[in-house]
Amino acid sequence: MDDNTPLTITDLASFAKLERFLIARTAESKMSFEEFEVSLSQIAHEIENEIKAHELARYDVTTPEILVEEKVFRKCLENEKKRYMTASGPIVVERNLYRPQGGGKSICPLELRAGIVGGVYTPVMARQVAYMMGNMTSVETSKLFEELNIEGPSSSGCDRLPKLISERWEKHREEWENALREQETVPAEAVVLAASLDGVMVPDKDGQKEAKKKREEAEKKNLSKQYSGPAGYKEVGCGTVTLYAEQQKEDDAPQRLETVRYGRAPEYKKQTLTEQLDAEIESILSVRPDLKLVAIADGAEENWRYFDKPIYKDAVKIVDFGHASEHLREAMVAYKGKRSTAGRAEYEKLKVILRDQDDGVETVIEQLTSIERKLKGKKNKRRRELFHAELKYFKNQKGRMRYAEYQRRGLPIGSGVIEATCKTLATQRLKRSGMSWRDGKQAILTIRSLQQSNRWQRAWPLLSESYKCDVMGVRNHGHLQELFPVDVAS
Repeated sequence: MDDNTPLTITDLASFAKLERFLIARTAESKMSFEEFEVSLSQIAHEIENEIKAHELARYDVTTPEILVEEKVFRKCLENEKKRYMTASGPIVVERNLYRPQGGGKSICPLELRAGIVGGVYTPVMARQVAYMMGNMTSVETSKLFEELNIEGPSSSGCDRLPKLISERWEKHREEWENALREQETVPAEAVVLAASLDGVMVPDKDGQKEAKKKREEAEKKNLSKQYSGPAGYKEVGCGTVTLYAEQQKEDDAPQRLETVRYGRAPEYKKQTLTEQLDAEIESILSVRPDLKLVAIADGAEENWRYFDKPIYKDAVKIVDFGHASEHLREAMVAYKGKRSTAGRAEYEKLKVILRDQDDGVETVIEQLTSIERKLKGKKNKRRRELFHAELKYFKNQKGRMRYAEYQRRGLPIGSGVIEATCKTLATQRLKRSGMSWRDGKQAILTIRSLQQSNRWQRAWPLLSESYKCDVMGVRNHGHLQELFPVDVAS
């Protein structure tokens, strides 16, 4: 059939197959409904594939010369058959290949015009695989297609696709993230803008090599006992930017409206992650400078070094109350032991004081200092060291622990959002049983970040369009060249 000939349902061999199936089904009573449903689905996919193959073939080009991105290409191979993966299964299409003048890698106009991803996947199939890979392993993704009765990509194919997409996303990351922000508005009811930064250790093959090398070096120097830390792990950085509305009641926590989440593979000083947070904060404040800016994190020094940037000059800086409570609990464990009822009671009392009293942190430091004096004697040396470390934590973080004041001002005092992000964005997908990563972490983190920030629907068109390219036909008139548009089914 000529590519310009309109396709009708009766032209499809798969439609004739459907008619035969329905006639046979009417005469056959032994087939269960489940068997009927499976068989019908297979034929429906065949119909889809036949139509898709015809439609995709219309994007091919037959003219001798073409112009792509200001470079002239000449036809070098005609009617080569190529297998493409679609959302209803594989299709085979004939296409032409073109090589640049002077030699070089050939291109396929059909793929450029239709937006084929990775030279294999139609846009819808690529989107589906990428979305699934954000939530499942490559083996699970491949198996899901089998369960859906679709001949989908292999597990290795599923593994490769997110990496291809991530490579392209990283190339345009700043441009596309700005484009996403420009499509968003700040809710009118927002009064607080909070930024948080944290990290989670994930298994890493390169980290395993580094750990082995450090261990060997330590053993050579007889320092093996000094070697510590999680062998074979590296830190994935996580960041969040959250908008809050006013609390509904005086004792309620602020109402969370929206959260943008970012995850980055291990990198020096979380450089890219902090740049993303900076851009997000600046974008929001440019339209809503009235928002109260808050920086929330645990006591890690590197987090607060980041929040010392000029952009956070007027921000209220808060140590997460949950982490502060954990340190208070550890202090009581060092003092009374894990199973002490008196220690638990003292912890609960000091926790309320820390959270609700205006001088809460001063009172807690005073109480802990008094307890430390009681831990005298050689037998208490280890307990005293542990206790002193917790007391030092409160002294160092004192200026960021005005929890009663923060609550009166309607500010969040907990970093539950960033804690949940570390868990759902990184841990649940990157730390499954038996996993150890070398590459591919960022691909998954990028997809999950977009999904969990409600940006996937708007992000995919940016990716998809980047795989398309204009193709112009070329006519030569002596020393002059005439360019003409190449339409579908030209």
